[in-house]
Amino acid sequence: MASAAEQLAANMSWSTFGKAKELQQRILFTLALLIVYRLGTYIPMPGIDPEALARFIEQTQSGILGVFNMFAGGAVERMAIFALGIMPYISAAIIMQLMTSMVPSLEQLKKEGEQGRKKINQYTRYGTVLLAAFQGYGIAIGLESGGLALEPGFFFRASAVITLVGGTVLLMWLGEQITARGVGNGISLIIFVSIIAGLPAALAQLFEQGRTGALSAAVIIGIILLAIALITFVVFIERAQRRILIQYPQRQVGMRVYQGDRSHLPMKVNTAGVIPAIFASSLLLMPATVAGFAAAGGGEGGFLSAMAAYLGRGQPLFLLLFAGLIIFFCFFYTAIVFNPEDVADNLKKHGGFVPGIRPGKRTAEYLDYVLTRLTVIGAAYLAFVCVLPEILTGNLSIPYYLGGTSILIIVSVTMDTISQVQSHLLAHQYEGLIQKSKLRGRKR
Repeated sequence: MASAAEQLAANMSWSTFGKAKELQQRILFTLALLIVYRLGTYIPMPGIDPEALARFIEQTQSGILGVFNMFAGGAVERMAIFALGIMPYISAAIIMQLMTSMVPSLEQLKKEGEQGRKKINQYTRYGTVLLAAFQGYGIAIGLESGGLALEPGFFFRASAVITLVGGTVLLMWLGEQITARGVGNGISLIIFVSIIAGLPAALAQLFEQGRTGALSAAVIIGIILLAIALITFVVFIERAQRRILIQYPQRQVGMRVYQGDRSHLPMKVNTAGVIPAIFASSLLLMPATVAGFAAAGGGEGGFLSAMAAYLGRGQPLFLLLFAGLIIFFCFFYTAIVFNPEDVADNLKKHGGFVPGIRPGKRTAEYLDYVLTRLTVIGAAYLAFVCVLPEILTGNLSIPYYLGGTSILIIVSVTMDTISQVQSHLLAHQYEGLIQKSKLRGRKR
């Protein structure tokens, strides 16, 4: 027999959506802020030579700068105020999560609830400003050395750093506002929109390569089939769960005896979601981007030139670091969001147990056993989806927007946003049922 939530989900329709005014306002608010973000990617930084910048981007778009340009929504090729994108904020969040696990004072702060979380978020914002300032200064130096600045000097560097830091802080604020007052995760949606905005041009470039003979028709068809297969595979794995049976014993409350009940503890194969891919990309792209700009005018034999070459798209070092970081963050983030000991304690407090497993420590060990094996599968899946297309597209000079990381982010963010919309609709339907029951009670 279907549950109440499943019955409500089956009854959802456009009429139900039309009655959910709060959900409509949240969606409109989200779309408005995303439009603000897209407009910001077209506002150029002051003091940049547009013709020299166009030539530089044309020469380096097949390298790591092209990948970073994808995550920045095209702001890098226009050197807009959002050229740094949201990556400094993600890098700061990674550093804070690592420090929270290692520094006792921050770990204690995390356990203080809402107040502790606000304090950690404040530290993350400070870290974002520091990282953005450092990266912005590196890019300013690179622009000067590459001959892209109209008037090189202190004032150009200061204006570049202030503009880039201000753009990153504004993006951080937009993402937080979308998360709090809109629909979906704001940071993920900003990256999602950045990739979606470049898909039409990427497809046009792919078909143009086929028209000019750079790619054969068989290769183009193979790329499209590979993308469809990856999307299907991602949807399948993201919805896959390992359900652990939970048994609740018979209990007596007063004079009434309640029969034992059964439920399931769902454990996703990919508990970390798309976060490891975003974190790994963030840590790899920012140093490589600064090196790419600085190496433009630093000669062929410099350290930055070598770094930009080794971290180029499709290079063995880049692929190895990318896969290693994805696997590391998959285990790290899973350990943060799912604590087997806390779950086991909660089950024990409510009288629940896994059949054949003793409550408490044994249950925690069993959950950790299952979670570790699921995380191995999830980490291998993420590394496969992100790295294999990078190898193929890197050798065939295919646009970055058709790579595995892009497909993973698009599918995962879409599924997460749709699930949140469904949650709001369910909440709205429950509120309607409660109001109807109250009106019936008054009439009686």
